[in-house]
Amino acid sequence: MSELTSLTIAEARAKLVAKEITAVELTDAYVQAIEAANDAINAYVTVTGDKAREMAKASDARIAEGKAGALEGIPLGIKDLFATRDVHTQACSGILNRFKPKYESTVTQNLWDDGAVMLGKLNMDEFAMGSSNETSHYGPVVNPWKASGSNQQLVPGGSSGGSAAAVAAHLCAGATATDTGGSIRQPAAFTGTVGIKPTYGRCSRWGVVAFASSLDQAGPIARDVRDAAILLRSMASTDAKDTTSVDIPVPDYEASLGQSLKGMRIGIPKEYRVDGMPDDVEKLWQQGVAWLKDAGAEIVDISLPHTKYALPAYYIVAPAEASSNLARYDGVRYGLRVDGKDIADMYEKTRASGFGTEVKRRIMIGTYVLSAGYYDAYYLQAQKVRTLIKRDFELAFNDVDAILTPATPSSAFAIGDEALAADPVAMYLNDIFTVTVNMAGLPGLSVPAGLDAKGLPLGLQLIGRPFEEGTLFKTAHVIEQAAGKFTPAKWW
Repeated sequence: MSELTSLTIAEARAKLVAKEITAVELTDAYVQAIEAANDAINAYVTVTGDKAREMAKASDARIAEGKAGALEGIPLGIKDLFATRDVHTQACSGILNRFKPKYESTVTQNLWDDGAVMLGKLNMDEFAMGSSNETSHYGPVVNPWKASGSNQQLVPGGSSGGSAAAVAAHLCAGATATDTGGSIRQPAAFTGTVGIKPTYGRCSRWGVVAFASSLDQAGPIARDVRDAAILLRSMASTDAKDTTSVDIPVPDYEASLGQSLKGMRIGIPKEYRVDGMPDDVEKLWQQGVAWLKDAGAEIVDISLPHTKYALPAYYIVAPAEASSNLARYDGVRYGLRVDGKDIADMYEKTRASGFGTEVKRRIMIGTYVLSAGYYDAYYLQAQKVRTLIKRDFELAFNDVDAILTPATPSSAFAIGDEALAADPVAMYLNDIFTVTVNMAGLPGLSVPAGLDAKGLPLGLQLIGRPFEEGTLFKTAHVIEQAAGKFTPAKWW
């Protein structure tokens, strides 16, 4: 069965349509793979095997009738942030204990409408707050990759760690994910997979548990660039239920693959050369530049002068929005309830017990920066910085078609890394290359480009103009063709 789970979405789709395999066979292969591996990797928090087989059976019937959708019979994993009707949806938090919504998120509904099959819900950092998938109520996800000659367990990145690990370990054909400050691109880089954060407004946020509403965006994590393009086309749509959703037709992203880069101008921002960046990361960046040059692109040095303020501004804006969004979890209508002597005591006990440490930290930061005495000094200033960051990109895109940077400042680190556990700011620095893209609402893509000296994957990030995801897919495909694909050695 393992040959079936090694098929990309594009390959599986072709075999399904040609009736060389059935959707039920493909789904069974994935369910068996999950059963064999999930105790070791902890990527899934709920496996919906019976539902998956029902959906696969319906897919086979549609294929037989010649009515196959764009993702007919393709088994996917869904990040636990997306509402799935009558199925566990907890944002991997104790405060949403036993919550099963009576509605479906727009993004997942789009996937089911195109014939995709749901394998289950994927582990993640609680409420998407984290860069390592160690803040989940269900425990950390284990990266399928290990350093050469080492048995140490590594993080898969966060918050979409379950999505990235499941895709890398072939426990789903592709996965949904979300990105608020790098939560698609950083885990993709750590696991040798492809992840794209689309332009803000490209995918509906309706039915996605909110972290920071002006930054959150759904996107796919996949095994290669083509699969990411296929998934994004199905996920993206305009939606009357989300006022930030943009009414622009969704192009055929797959059609952009294989197009020439001749005449393209690629920007290299000097501000992304940070102190202490490992030689492996710098070397890979230069290799990416060389590949794009060879493909006919022109390389242009650019400046994004407000980059250094992006991380501190992000860690004001995101917690501020989180403190507002998470105020609704009070133990009254759904989820966890811890009884108290009166309603105020019940609120306090429920929130103290239900939220994890990192979520509490961010709620406290957010409440502080929004408080009467500090709103102007912090939140308002951060919003002004955000405007300047956006303007930096607008000026740069007058001169270049896309921007190439590293995706992360290092490869995957160990689960329980003491230095990072003791210093939250050190953990937040993992987002240093990714948060600017969310602050400016731009599309950003991480593509695996090589291995470091420890044999761990590293990714390169491409940043594009608003709604020009096709340009990113076209450019990433060139890097992918030059670098080759990367698969972890199986130990689970």
